[in-house]
Amino acid sequence: MSKPFDMELFLAAVLTGSHATRQRHIRQAKIIQAEISERWHRQTPWAWQKKHVDWFLEHRLNRRREATRYYYLLTARLLARRLQKTWVFKARLAAIAR
Repeated sequence: MSKPFDMELFLAAVLTGSHATRQRHIRQAKIIQAEISERWHRQTPWAWQKKHVDWFLEHRLNRRREATRYYYLLTARLLARRLQKTWVFKARLAAIAR
């Protein structure tokens, strides 16, 4: 039996800011992980492709408030930074970040 993936340990290298901010990123990353795992059966971020994160941001957050989508976008950027990927997310979400 394998151990569950530790998202907190995975993000530890890129997390900065207050305790509340770090906890929010960890909580949101776990939600992203659970949704991608359920949809594509990709258990860890190492197995993800950009399309998986795009899907989450576009389809799972489409009825959420703009502020919520923005905070998830920040978490997605942290995940990409930790994976050392140069992912750029779609313009609709990027416009929120301004």
